[in-house]
Amino acid sequence: MEGTKEPMTEATSAAPVRAHDGNGEFIKFAEVSKRFGSNVVLDDLSFSVGAGERVTLIGPSGSGKTTILRMLMTLLRPDSGTISVNGEYLFHEERGGQLVTASESHIRRVRSKITMVFQQFNLFPNMRVLRNVTEAPVHVLGKPKDEAAERAKELLALVGLGEKLDAYPSQLSGGQQQRVAIARALAVDPDVLLLDEVTSALDPELAAEVLDVLRDIAKTTDVTMLLVTHAMKFARDVSHRVLMFNQGKIIEDRPPEEMFNEPRHERTQSFLRSVIDET
Repeated sequence: MEGTKEPMTEATSAAPVRAHDGNGEFIKFAEVSKRFGSNVVLDDLSFSVGAGERVTLIGPSGSGKTTILRMLMTLLRPDSGTISVNGEYLFHEERGGQLVTASESHIRRVRSKITMVFQQFNLFPNMRVLRNVTEAPVHVLGKPKDEAAERAKELLALVGLGEKLDAYPSQLSGGQQQRVAIARALAVDPDVLLLDEVTSALDPELAAEVLDVLRDIAKTTDVTMLLVTHAMKFARDVSHRVLMFNQGKIIEDRPPEEMFNEPRHERTQSFLRSVIDET
């Protein structure tokens, strides 16, 4: 784990802690649970993220991190609890003073300002780079083609691909394809950007170029970001807070310097040591 001190090794017996509210409650999970069969993925989870905050979710596989992102994209529904974005419930509506299941139109509207970059690039192979980036703004948001194209060119220049407008995805490296996916996500002018292990399918050199682009985006935009990553140096560079997950619960919620230099919980210590060993 380049650039990160090895965490403290003294074991502690700290009890799981409830995540504190960040700068407001732009995103709020309230007592959210999710099961897959007998497997409890999220266990009565409550936390919030403020507008413009960049929060990284870390923890072992199966601890619920990606499930959180998929819920915000409405690819999964919680079994219980509520999720709200910018003061509006995602899966519920208020009617007659009561919460009821939201209509699909309500869900689409609240979700419309949330976008996600996945582990796999998921580009349209039959479309050139420029059209991959303009497709959603034109056909989902209804933007004029000329306006969408100008914005796409700006974003592709931002991610270092201004010369690749007419290329097909198959003509790009993996790192270039992921940078197109990032430009595509930003093209809908999101309030929330979700990043799910966006460098896990790349070799170290290509991963580094993608992380450099994301560092620039973090510095130059005020988009709210939730990240799942094993790139701990990157997490420390860009995050306001880091949440450590274990068995569907948050066991630590701290600023990155504190989390990576002096983790309090024994499970956090062992997880960070394992990440260091892997890298």
